[in-house]
Amino acid sequence: MEILKKRILEEGVVISDQVLKLDGLLNHQVDPELTMEMGREFARLFADQGVTRVVTVESSGIAAAFATAYEMKVPLVFARRKKTLLADPDALCERVPSFTKGIVTDIMISRQFISPDDKILFIDDIIANGDAARGLIKIINRSGAELVGMGVVVEKCFEAGARTIREQGVRLESLVKIKSLAGGRVEFES
Repeated sequence: MEILKKRILEEGVVISDQVLKLDGLLNHQVDPELTMEMGREFARLFADQGVTRVVTVESSGIAAAFATAYEMKVPLVFARRKKTLLADPDALCERVPSFTKGIVTDIMISRQFISPDDKILFIDDIIANGDAARGLIKIINRSGAELVGMGVVVEKCFEAGARTIREQGVRLESLVKIKSLAGGRVEFES
């Protein structure tokens, strides 16, 4: 997506050779028009998969996942990161480390919202090392649902996450692939 690349170059902040801050686009502020365009692109890429639900992990993936679910006319389910007093005691749970938060959290989806009859499209904002993605894939597999693919807004190609997901046999489509953040510069993969 050329418009997304342009916006990353204009608004993204390279923190280090490993970290790109996209608060103005994905992680703190959301541009509704750009987000809906992302949803249309994911819906186009996975149109032939018979998707019945879109899933993501709260919170940064919710906007792109919502736009995708809206375009596909299916429900969006997001894995919660915190247990509440109202949490389903029989929820599907997985413990995952968070690179950006520097902590380990539980992610969970109630069995009420994911079933063996579902064909799941997993949408996320950024894939780096892939810990949260692998955790959510384990939850989907335990539910008995079929994971038809994963869409990510930004893939950091210099980290192992996307590669390890693809090695599991999961179709992974990225809207933008970043080859390097070296020298404070975003370099896209061609």
